[in-house]
Amino acid sequence: MYWVNFLHIYQPSDQSKEILERVVNESYRPLFKGFLSLKNTKVNLNINGALTELLAKNNYYDVIEDIKTLAEKGRLEFTESAMYHPLLAFLSEDEIFRQVEKNRQINKKYFKEAYRPFCFFPPEMAYGPNVAKAIAKLNYPMILLDEISYNGGKNTAPNDRLFSIKNNKKILAVFRERRISNCIMSAIIRSKKEFKELVKEEIKEKSYFCTAMDGETFGHHRPGMEKNFFKILTADKPKQIFFSELPGLFSKIELISPVSATWASSKEDIDKGIQFYSWKNPKNEVHTLQWEFLNFIRKTSKNKKLTPSQKDKLDKAVSSDQFFWASGEPWWSIEMIEKGAWTMLETLKSLPEITEKEINRGEKYYKEIIALSFWWQRSGKIENLSKKYKETTKIPFRERTIEADKPEVYQAFITMMEKKMIEAQKTKNFEKAILWRDAIWKLETKNDIYDAIHAVDLLRMEVTDSELTKLMDRYKEKYKKLKPGQPEKRKA
Repeated sequence: MYWVNFLHIYQPSDQSKEILERVVNESYRPLFKGFLSLKNTKVNLNINGALTELLAKNNYYDVIEDIKTLAEKGRLEFTESAMYHPLLAFLSEDEIFRQVEKNRQINKKYFKEAYRPFCFFPPEMAYGPNVAKAIAKLNYPMILLDEISYNGGKNTAPNDRLFSIKNNKKILAVFRERRISNCIMSAIIRSKKEFKELVKEEIKEKSYFCTAMDGETFGHHRPGMEKNFFKILTADKPKQIFFSELPGLFSKIELISPVSATWASSKEDIDKGIQFYSWKNPKNEVHTLQWEFLNFIRKTSKNKKLTPSQKDKLDKAVSSDQFFWASGEPWWSIEMIEKGAWTMLETLKSLPEITEKEINRGEKYYKEIIALSFWWQRSGKIENLSKKYKETTKIPFRERTIEADKPEVYQAFITMMEKKMIEAQKTKNFEKAILWRDAIWKLETKNDIYDAIHAVDLLRMEVTDSELTKLMDRYKEKYKKLKPGQPEKRKA
């Protein structure tokens, strides 16, 4: 069994010095110094050129040097990406080429010969057919995607093979494993022993799994969690490897057509055709204005001879940040929305032979985006959107299942929790056994609405969806025999 441990670190090119300082001291410095102190650890790292440049401009050369040293010692392998963290699925081929080339140039400048990326990481793992086509032309042999892109969340990708993309067969796809990644990021797994228990079934097989996580999770978003991560990394099994080692270990290739998605997409998002929901929600008026403004700039700049500086401004304008922070579900920041709109306006004004009419239209877009954003804030819309994410867990799981004519769902979760509790007892992990005992009690007594992490979410992090689905199907058949002809009721 092999483990591809991938981390992604990124900050916007216009990030404030105060926030950057916090992220550096809370996450980057302890994380990479910790990796240097560990033996036999292999890390696959994506660092967008925007962050590399930002670190250099603010004199955080020690972070750059630590990363470089890890790579020179054969302990770290870089991945390639796009300079300003855009969603590549919405970019033209020329825009993708420009962003990737700039990313390569900047990282090569600071990491020198140690920068030898093998795998390509599309920001947010945002995939569309145009992405594979562009990456194939750029001659990167591998691309990292989320497991949901395998077949839209119907089942997980087999972990005993690699995958070749139809129409772009020279690119191999590797899929991120959500369950193990989420267990580590959510601090459900905190020790080497718990990690081995989590992956014990896979360790027996000739296979691999890939975890993919934001580096800022360790220390910045979750203080002190880098220490837990270091403990996990000291495990002797599974063996840690680089992306570049996979082709030599796994010769079996499956031909696939990946589904357009991101690492934030759900099966429901894909079924509804809104897999880029957090960045391009068709019902979000702020998103609509942002994309209209951006497309106006693109149209206006088309066929104009742009200087390198003007092209760079255009590339900064397509950064994913402004769209993400305008989603309101639950991410929201008027500051980031305004920064993005201002960047677009400044980009428009910098274009050659720009007319007063075009500038006026750009200023109108800028004002409309800001006005609408402030209105959403003042009117309470953002507060209501945020509440929507909390309302589901305020309804007891028993009511959402048994009392909603889905008893098989409830029984599947209870059965799996009981199984997990017994397994924990056998391994003398009494703390975890108590956790599952209490989780069952909370579900049965409708006291599950008060936890920071819901009992059901805890189980989903430790058990594959396919295991739960099999149980649900089994119980569904049982209940059909008891209540023949009763239709299953689902909410859209």
